[in-house]
Amino acid sequence: MLFVYQAIDQEGNSKNGTIEAINVDVAISSLQRRGLVISSINSAEESGSVFSKSIPIFNHVSNKDIVILSRQMATLFEAQISALRVFKLLASESENPTLGKRLAEVSESLEGGSPISAALEKHSDVFSTFYVSMVRAGEESGKLDEVFAYLADYLDRSYEVTQKAKNALIYPAFVIFTFFAVMILMLTLVIPKISGILVDSGQEIPTYTKVVIAISTFFVNYGVFLLIAIIVGIFFLIRFTRTEVGKHSFDAFKLDTPYIGDLYKKLFLSRIADNMNTMLASGIPMIKALELTKSVVDNRVYLDIIEQATEDVKGGTSLSEAFSKNKRFPNIFIQMIRVGEETGNLGEILARLAKFYNREVVNAVDTLVGLIEPVMIILLAVGVGTLLASVLIPIYNISATF
Repeated sequence: MLFVYQAIDQEGNSKNGTIEAINVDVAISSLQRRGLVISSINSAEESGSVFSKSIPIFNHVSNKDIVILSRQMATLFEAQISALRVFKLLASESENPTLGKRLAEVSESLEGGSPISAALEKHSDVFSTFYVSMVRAGEESGKLDEVFAYLADYLDRSYEVTQKAKNALIYPAFVIFTFFAVMILMLTLVIPKISGILVDSGQEIPTYTKVVIAISTFFVNYGVFLLIAIIVGIFFLIRFTRTEVGKHSFDAFKLDTPYIGDLYKKLFLSRIADNMNTMLASGIPMIKALELTKSVVDNRVYLDIIEQATEDVKGGTSLSEAFSKNKRFPNIFIQMIRVGEETGNLGEILARLAKFYNREVVNAVDTLVGLIEPVMIILLAVGVGTLLASVLIPIYNISATF
């Protein structure tokens, strides 16, 4: 349990911070052993603000925050500053309140004699299993500064590629939303008024206009039921995607979707190569590197493939042969790894593969955006133009008879 305290040290200076303990008595005893006179101590849950407890977004620590933190730690460790001082300094200087709190808790654990990796492992909401394992490898090899530099570079590359892919989908999503919003507004507000004029005129209505009027009538009379059906469908779809079968099916669907699937494949191959290169460069064994790679792939299909590959490598199979058993890995990927194994430069080959697929992802995103923008604009123009033409042409014909 985490406690927030205010105390006075032996020199009369005011101190405040957090301490982790089984109960309040153990927390008080630990603080008193440090020579502190406690003025107040409360559970962190009780002292937390209403906003921080009820709105999770205020507790968010982004990948960008971790990238900056890792670079700062690499610099400070390279300057041979003690771990305790590093974390205390970063906790006091952090602009993110949640991250600052976690770093303060890490420094408390370090004061209690805990190694850095064990202290970070207590905060899995901020530091991933991959991150902790890399730090542990750095502790064992005595190269913490290099490990934090590796982590910063890796997370920076991963963040850049992921954000590139996400940002590329914002504009198409906005255009699609606008398209459907305009069509629904016209079908429910504009078309019904104009269709009344056409029907009352007694003139022959073209077939395409009848189709538009029928669709408009359906939306006006049954639009609420359609909306309810869509909401219910989305609800059950979300529930399904949270099951193991649903997650696997959804991840497989993303990979098999034309164009989008190719982008996802390159993104996951980039993550696998980059992640394994980073860990192997830090001295983590192959099998451990494969096990940890599962936590960063974020796709059930590739996760299953890596799990099977891990078992094969444990049985004495080479990495390239283990990957070659599944068609999700392209032949060039496998051949490059085989060359790395034969030459003893697997880490360098993985780094090249990661760089290649990172570049491929960026190019694929740029190409996709370049294609989507004109297609969406054309669809929007055609859709709205068709609706207008279906009602304006009959009105023009009616006016021409007078």
